[in-house]
Amino acid sequence: MDNVNSRLDYRIITEYMTDNASVLDLGCGNGDLLQALTDAHHVRGQGIEIDEKAIYHCVEKGLNVLHGDIDSGLADYRDKSFDFVILNQSLQQVRHFEPVLKDALRVGRNVIVGFPNFAHYRSRLQLFFCGRAPVTRSLPFTWYETPNIHFLSIMDFVDYCRSRGITINAKRFIGKKHEVHVLPNLLAHDGIFVISQ
Repeated sequence: MDNVNSRLDYRIITEYMTDNASVLDLGCGNGDLLQALTDAHHVRGQGIEIDEKAIYHCVEKGLNVLHGDIDSGLADYRDKSFDFVILNQSLQQVRHFEPVLKDALRVGRNVIVGFPNFAHYRSRLQLFFCGRAPVTRSLPFTWYETPNIHFLSIMDFVDYCRSRGITINAKRFIGKKHEVHVLPNLLAHDGIFVISQ
């Protein structure tokens, strides 16, 4: 649990959560975030994860997780059937960005999205001076092994929401160890947004 408590993105998401909320965590991984939300707020949580090994870890924690590919859609879920849908470090990895986000907004009253900022200054410098795809703390993979498909910046996501009529209810930006309050598109490693339709 120490790893969970040390993750600033988990702490921020936990701050936005309400007690006894219904939560759908899309791409929940090994369930650490879902477990933290359950411990802190007694959420009624469900996860969807494609990696079977990660699902075993979730089951060991007593979490309710389904094996599935979020790219396949959420047709089995009714409109606004969850208080929160979470896409933390998973939206940039899906094949079909727009349909997945639309489905999340349909199913959730609020959607929490967290993603790496590909416009961080270290990424820019590596690309400019080295001429190579950047490898940074928030982008730790080489180009040939990265799970990321969509390379977006904080400004890209804000522009996308504006162009689609998506409401940004809250936004926070994360640096190496602390939150970033100025020039987030340049200085933040990650962005976390609470959005709704």
